[in-house]
Amino acid sequence: MDIFLVDISVWINFFKARKTEASSFLKNNLNNIIIATCPVIVQEVLQGIVSDSDKEMVTLSLNNLTKLIEEPYSIAIESANLYRDLRKKGITIRKPNDCLIAMFAIKNDIMLLGDDRDFEMIAKHTPLKTINSNNYK
Repeated sequence: MDIFLVDISVWINFFKARKTEASSFLKNNLNNIIIATCPVIVQEVLQGIVSDSDKEMVTLSLNNLTKLIEEPYSIAIESANLYRDLRKKGITIRKPNDCLIAMFAIKNDIMLLGDDRDFEMIAKHTPLKTINSNNYK
């Protein structure tokens, strides 16, 4: 079974029932893939929830996912280096946390499912594997 790190952009669209290629892929494949998460995704998902009941439901859902764990300082340094390397190539990633999320996927050699164009830019210059419109089922 394939493992996917699902980005915050997909979770937002999924929980708000907004139909995008990535959120539809997630909905259609929930039982066919292993879904991973990392601390920054959990934080970003939970901080955006307004109601306490929704927060409890989402927390329970997130707790059932495969948790990616990396040494915090090492991955922070690697993510900063990734951001800087891309910037030297003339590519500015709009949200630096995307470099952190991408680094979790790279280090664990898993596919990243996202609705954010910055990930495609990162993938062009790194070993990051993303799913694109040609891969959606």
